[in-house]
Amino acid sequence: MKAIAQDTYGNSEVLGLRDVQTPTPGGGEVLIAVRAAALDAGVWHLMTGRPYLVRLMGYGLRRPKVPVRGREVAGRIEAVGEGVTGFRVGDEVFGVCEGSFAEFATARQDKIAAVPAGIPPEHAAALPVSGLTALQALRDAGRVRPGQRVLVIGAAGGVGTYAVQLAKAYGAHVTGVCSTSKTELVRSLGADEVVDYTREEFADGVRAYDLILDTAGNRALSHLRRALTPRGTLVLVGGEGGGRWIGTMARVLRAALLNPFVRHTLKPFMAAERRADLEVLGRHVEAGELTPAIHRVRPLAEAAAAIDAMHRGEARGKTLIVP
Repeated sequence: MKAIAQDTYGNSEVLGLRDVQTPTPGGGEVLIAVRAAALDAGVWHLMTGRPYLVRLMGYGLRRPKVPVRGREVAGRIEAVGEGVTGFRVGDEVFGVCEGSFAEFATARQDKIAAVPAGIPPEHAAALPVSGLTALQALRDAGRVRPGQRVLVIGAAGGVGTYAVQLAKAYGAHVTGVCSTSKTELVRSLGADEVVDYTREEFADGVRAYDLILDTAGNRALSHLRRALTPRGTLVLVGGEGGGRWIGTMARVLRAALLNPFVRHTLKPFMAAERRADLEVLGRHVEAGELTPAIHRVRPLAEAAAAIDAMHRGEARGKTLIVP
């Protein structure tokens, strides 16, 4: 099969469109004929192996353990492994896997769900990683409630576009932070207010928020806390920047150490990949409360260029990669 693969860590030039062995599903796994994959921020980190902490987390010290990139997937089940229940050949599914930038990929049955009604299967690929992150950050870490004022930093990104919509679905008053060229997109997602960070400051001492989701990772904790209500919650959702060894983990550690000594609640966050919450996302889609914001659809051969564009911050919402 054709796949985007790499033998070593590095920038996008290490990626190539290659012929590789079609995977075989193991116990509890399914083989998916990929209709579409999608980009999430983690793809860049797994490609480069930076920060180096990524390598220590089991992805390979000197070279990637899984050479094929891509984690978000949607497609048709072509084969099922031993012990698979609830899925059969021919089912259209979406979810999380390793190696979705390919014609075929294997996925664990507990990390996939049926494609929700009312959405093209290709667009379902844009939901899993970013959608799960937004859902769990709001519901579980942020404990969002109706009537709260919620600020989403990075509102035009993959996670941010879902966070704006889901916060509205939960009854919050939502303000999105983005750059000038992306303000109309964020408004179209249902944001009550939009802050163009190139022209105004959200931590102005006038506006205060009950919950802040920071997906950007490039602002100091003290700066973010100035925009919180006295008992507000800050959820740190990934983010770029930081040193080459631990990246934004330094800020995460500072938040964890500071949290017991301040009135604010500071919560570092990492999403869990589980079928139950994929199904929750599906129900939001079917109810008309959640729609993937698709920036661009690119062929498999352009995956490297798409990753570069995402890392430069050019994407609005999600970019799809199709075989």
